[in-house]
Amino acid sequence: MAAFAEGVPCWADVLLSDLAAGRRFYGELFGWTFQEIATDYGTFTRALLGGKDVAGLVPKPDGRMPTVWNIYFAAQDAAATAVRIREAGGRVITPPVWIDEFCVMATAADPGGAVFGIWQAGSHPGFARRGTPGSYGWTEVHTRQPRAVDAFYRAVFGYEMTPSTVRSAPPSAEGAPADVVLWTPRGEPPDPRHAIGGRVVMGEEYPAVLPAHFLTYFVVADCDQALRTAHRLGGRVLKTAEDTPYGRFAVLADNQGAAFAVIDTSTAG
Repeated sequence: MAAFAEGVPCWADVLLSDLAAGRRFYGELFGWTFQEIATDYGTFTRALLGGKDVAGLVPKPDGRMPTVWNIYFAAQDAAATAVRIREAGGRVITPPVWIDEFCVMATAADPGGAVFGIWQAGSHPGFARRGTPGSYGWTEVHTRQPRAVDAFYRAVFGYEMTPSTVRSAPPSAEGAPADVVLWTPRGEPPDPRHAIGGRVVMGEEYPAVLPAHFLTYFVVADCDQALRTAHRLGGRVLKTAEDTPYGRFAVLADNQGAAFAVIDTSTAG
């Protein structure tokens, strides 16, 4: 039986040109150690925290590919999920394929263009640690097409969607989608405690050239200290630290340009 319910974020990896530089950056920032794994599709690096899988580092097979963090959603049947993606108006970029005995993996894009992965567990169920400092914490899609994207994820994964109290559409925008909605898996109560991700509307504050994308959050013990460490290691701050009911967070880019967020959940209201 899969370790993660349908549609729950279960794995994340970063696509990098220089894995050695990536290991130095994330090893010091999050306390990760690393192990090289060879598969029929090439070598990737397991990131471990306390000996438990927390993420992957993958070499870019083509220098023209973006340097990005990828999020993967659990699927009981990756082939069936790919069919639903197409039927709901998304695009399957790479069809489901077995990666040795580890998993069945696929890559897709939603109607707004945000790219995500599908993960049908084999011997590798996904995250072995999450929600604690140095591990995965949250994901959200940033999009300019909220209506189409909301309908898409509801059709593909059965998410219930609840407006977040952090930001909402202005009163004048009656009937408009909320700026932020929270996703809860099918069968779970639609409330923040059971949320596994969310959708954010990209407004005027986002550069016009920035495409729709997923933002992956990692939990840290101290958000401001994480910013200082990332800066010292060659990273950049893309969004300065901000307090929210869910914790103090900031958005960074690593020393090769891959964007991600850090959040100190101990400061949650």
